[in-house]
Amino acid sequence: MYAVIYMQSIYGYTQEMLVNYFQSLGEKPYRVNQLLPWLYRQKISSFDEITNMKRDFIEKLKKDFYLERLECVTKQKSQDGTIKFLFRLCDGNLIETVLMTHDYGYSVCVTSEVGCNMGCMFCASGMKKKLRNLTASEMVLQVLMVSIITNLRISHVVVMGIGEPFDNYDEVIKFLKIINHPLSLEIGARHITVSTCGIVDKIYEYANFDLQVNLAISLHAPNDKIRNQIMPINKAYPIKEVIKAIEFYINKTNRRVTIEYILLKDINDSLDCARELADLLHSLNVYINLIPYNEVIEKPYKRSTKESMIAFFDYLKKRRLNVQLRKEQGADIDAACGQLRSKHLK
Repeated sequence: MYAVIYMQSIYGYTQEMLVNYFQSLGEKPYRVNQLLPWLYRQKISSFDEITNMKRDFIEKLKKDFYLERLECVTKQKSQDGTIKFLFRLCDGNLIETVLMTHDYGYSVCVTSEVGCNMGCMFCASGMKKKLRNLTASEMVLQVLMVSIITNLRISHVVVMGIGEPFDNYDEVIKFLKIINHPLSLEIGARHITVSTCGIVDKIYEYANFDLQVNLAISLHAPNDKIRNQIMPINKAYPIKEVIKAIEFYINKTNRRVTIEYILLKDINDSLDCARELADLLHSLNVYINLIPYNEVIEKPYKRSTKESMIAFFDYLKKRRLNVQLRKEQGADIDAACGQLRSKHLK
C-alpha cells in the first residue's frame, strides 16, 4: 500500500499507486479511471474543475495532493520547428526540455536530473554537477507542460536530456509507467526511448522491465582507449562489459538496441574507428545513430567534417550495419544538451 503521509504531487503517482490510495479511503478502483482523464486530457489546474466525483472526495484530494506546474523561464525556437524550454522547478532549480518535430509526430526530450555527474568531456550537461534527481512528477510535467504551452499532442518521448537516467532509475521507471498509461498521456511503450551512457547493472535490471520501452546506449567510441578519454564512466564499465550487457538485453527482450555515436573531429571519426565499431557491433541486433556534434564553447571538441561523417557512414553501410546519419535539429539555437541552462546560470 502507498500511504499519503503529506501533500504530494499527484503527477508522481502511477495508476497502481492511485488505486491503493483510493482503496485506503474505501473508494472503488474505478475512481482512478474517472480521475486520470481530468489530469492528462483536460489538463486541469484545480481539483475543483472535476465534475464527476463527489465533493467530499475532491476535498480529500485537495488535502493530500497538489497540482503543480513548471515555470517556463524562457524558450528558444529553431527555424526547423525545434523548441527548447528552460523550466524552473518549485525549488528554483533549472532544467531543459526539448520539443522536436518529425514527419511521424512530436517528440519531447526529457531531463532526468538537475545537473549530471557522468562527466562526459564533450557534453554541456556535465559542466554543472548533479544537485539532485528529478521526481517522476517533474519528468511527467515536462511532457505535460510542453503539450499545454504548444497545444500539441506529444506522441514520442526520449529520456536523453540533462542527467543520466539510470542514475535515477526508480523515478524514471515510475515516470515511464505514468506516461504510458492509456488514460494519462497514452504514449506507446515503443514510442519511448531511454538512453544510458552504460550503467551496466541497470541495463540488466532494465531487461526485466515489463514495458517494451526502447533502450539506447551512448557509446561514442569503438575502444576503451578513446572512451576512457571522453567518457569517465568507461573506467567503471568498460566497453566489453557494456557489450555483454547489451547482448543480455537483446536475448532477454528480443528487442533492438540503438547505439548513439557522436562524431568528434580527429577523436573518433576515422575510418579505423569505423572499422573497429563495425567489428564490435556486427553480430548484434543494433541500430547505429551517427550524430553530428553540437559544439560547446567551453569544450575543445569540434564537429567532424561533412566528408568524414559521410565516409564513416558509408563504411558502416558497406559492412551491412543498420545505420543512419541523424538529421540535425535545433542547430541554430543552444542545441547542445545543457547549453541553455548553463548560459542562464551564468
